[in-house]
Amino acid sequence: MAFILDSFVMFSTMIMFFLGGWIFFMRQLFKNYEVHHGIVQTLFSVTFALSCTLFELIIFEILGVLNSNSRFFHWKLDLYSILVLLIVVLPWYIGYLCFNNLRMVQKRHVAVAMSVASWLIFMYFFWKIGDPFPILSPKHGILSIEQAISRIGVVGVTIMAVLSGFGAVNCPYTYMTYFMRYVSDADIDSHERKLTQVMDMIITKKKRLALAERDMLQRASSSPSRKSSLWNMFSSSNSSSNVGQLQQEISGYEELSRQLFLELVDLHNTKERMDYSKTLKGKYFNLMGYVFSLYCMWKIFICTVNIIFDRVGKTDPISKGVEILVYWFGIEFDVKFWSQQVSFILVGIIIVTSIRGLLIKLTKFFYTMSSSKSSNVIVLCLAQIMGMYFISCVLLMRMNVPPQYRLIITEVLGDLQFNFYHRWFDVIFLISALSSIGFLYLAHKQAPEKHTLTT
Repeated sequence: MAFILDSFVMFSTMIMFFLGGWIFFMRQLFKNYEVHHGIVQTLFSVTFALSCTLFELIIFEILGVLNSNSRFFHWKLDLYSILVLLIVVLPWYIGYLCFNNLRMVQKRHVAVAMSVASWLIFMYFFWKIGDPFPILSPKHGILSIEQAISRIGVVGVTIMAVLSGFGAVNCPYTYMTYFMRYVSDADIDSHERKLTQVMDMIITKKKRLALAERDMLQRASSSPSRKSSLWNMFSSSNSSSNVGQLQQEISGYEELSRQLFLELVDLHNTKERMDYSKTLKGKYFNLMGYVFSLYCMWKIFICTVNIIFDRVGKTDPISKGVEILVYWFGIEFDVKFWSQQVSFILVGIIIVTSIRGLLIKLTKFFYTMSSSKSSNVIVLCLAQIMGMYFISCVLLMRMNVPPQYRLIITEVLGDLQFNFYHRWFDVIFLISALSSIGFLYLAHKQAPEKHTLTT
């Protein structure tokens, strides 16, 4: 009876997560498209629901919700389900949609056969991912769950580290007023006048081009006499050269207008950021920018130390904090109770920020890359990335909880080389953060030169 009630709770929350993914799909990803692919929408929502259920089970472990046997069963059920989605269903259906959209593939069974062949190629490279890395013990069988999770962990941890490294650098650069360029209303007005002048010049040139083309057509349609044939031939060649010159000038002015327009949009965005930074919320984000800049420097330093000395933390931050309070400050309290409560709060914050941050990045990426033909394929690729990302979050989050809650995660995920993933995260994070610093430095250094036209 207890197992049935626990299963009812789990499936009810899973349905809620499914509806959340469905609503996000409709109102965020596909709000500008009239046609919705039902299977694509279902696969995205199921992946989102299974990913959120993994985080829910971690919280249930900390709070002691549900029976331990029920939690273990749903851990296994959820993991196997999402692994089948990420390794079999999504890669095959992505290939099917790609081949089905090709004009040369007219028959459905041909698209199915080609998608199966592409899935076999995917499986080959997916399997080869694990060869260079010491991700698991050789005693595991070829069809064990460790074989799948270990390889997904490599891809997911890489994605997490790249996004984390870029975000740790880009967040302070975006919100801190120190990095903002000063833009006045006079700069914007001057740039708008230049853009207007260029647009007027384009209109004038196009009028001259239309008149020149009309004259050429009139000369071509008239029947010239023998005396004036030589003159008409000379004038027509002169007109054609004028037309070619006008077309080149129009092309150059249109390119200049595009550059001026993009710079004008950039100026407006910078001005809006300046005005926003003067508000109470903007000042708060400016303060958080300084906090994140300190975090970024600390994280880069710690990652460098971990890489150089081959170090991996063995104590979670909660237990370490409690140990400091008890040892150095002599504060006496119920260590087990408060470790549980703080673990719940910390894990909850990590889960909420991870889900929110990833969904924001997925939405921005989708709007940048999608079109009416490629949108379904891109959504499925994002679902694939999302599933790998969240499995890797669970894998790395294991170190952020006390040892008593870490056991079930270790038992469910299998006998993996967890230390490797933490070291791999540090390496990729360091590369991503340093690359982002270099890129943003060059972009910020060139920005004033780009806007010298406005002065």
